[in-house]
Amino acid sequence: MRPAVAFALILAGCARDPAGVAAVDAAAGRAVVELLYATPYAPTHPFSRADSRWMEFVESESNGRLRIRPSWAGALMSSQHSLIELRHGVADIGLITPIYVKGGAHLIRTQSGFYSGVRDIEEQVALYYCFADRHPEFDRELAGLKVLAVQGGSLPGLITRERPVTKLDELKGMRIRVPTELLPVFQALGADPVIMPMGDVYSALAKGIIDGVVAPPDTFRALHFAEVAKYYTTLAIPRGAYPARAMSIERWNALSEDDRRVLEAAIPVWEAALADENRRAVEEGWRYAREQGVVEVAIGAEDQARFDALYAREAERNAAALARYGIDGEAVLATARASIASNGTVRCTEAIR
Repeated sequence: MRPAVAFALILAGCARDPAGVAAVDAAAGRAVVELLYATPYAPTHPFSRADSRWMEFVESESNGRLRIRPSWAGALMSSQHSLIELRHGVADIGLITPIYVKGGAHLIRTQSGFYSGVRDIEEQVALYYCFADRHPEFDRELAGLKVLAVQGGSLPGLITRERPVTKLDELKGMRIRVPTELLPVFQALGADPVIMPMGDVYSALAKGIIDGVVAPPDTFRALHFAEVAKYYTTLAIPRGAYPARAMSIERWNALSEDDRRVLEAAIPVWEAALADENRRAVEEGWRYAREQGVVEVAIGAEDQARFDALYAREAERNAAALARYGIDGEAVLATARASIASNGTVRCTEAIR
């Protein structure tokens, strides 16, 4: 065989075919499966640091047979359409955000407001699995996808620009960027809550368009909020978990049994890495905030109890509203309340209604 022909054949063997398989690893003489992973975040983001740890585990656990090729910073997939894009094969694996999808994931979006009393990330993830194991609607909303990680997050507080908030009554008239599920709660407190992409919040705070934002402390550094806001009120605002990494079921089924076994083993690894990097980001955020002179402000026990009551009432209203889609949201909320202990731990319990 001529050298030029042999070289061309080697290049063809190492090229990625449409199914994501490099037929031959010329160096090792074995088949290699390359999976394309897409995320909207840059490689330095805490989520991406966790993703990189997962990639290392997968390649090591598969002895190099599975290789993950990342596409960082939103080059392939969007937040709003991530479920559809992944189902249609825009990437093999992707970061998904069903809590931001306007249609088709009503229960997953709503259940994020059912976590009152849960205090850490691992318990958030445990409660989500309680829901998913007991209520088939979760699988229906994720049809066409194989979930590879469920993600929780640090509890947010209230970051304000110029005015410290020591009592809930001081929220009256303040324009606050909040997650969708908190709109009615902050309206009931007399605030002027607004929704906007988190990427727009820095500019809005700097210009005085908004007075504050509901966000965890890691945003002081990650999103540079310490430059435009000087107070953090330790109002404990619940936060839920949701499926956050997935691949299309078609791509999943095309993998070998051994490859699927590796990715199954990587699920708890990915979830643990996300929790670990999230906590690390909070520590980095607080350190940076204190360097920038951010003042931490406490909220009183009575005000916290008042907020919790409003939050619980809104969860009940949202659960009942799911009936319009043929979903028994009240059953999911009942599962939550039966499964959360007074110390914030989760033990899955069948709710009696």
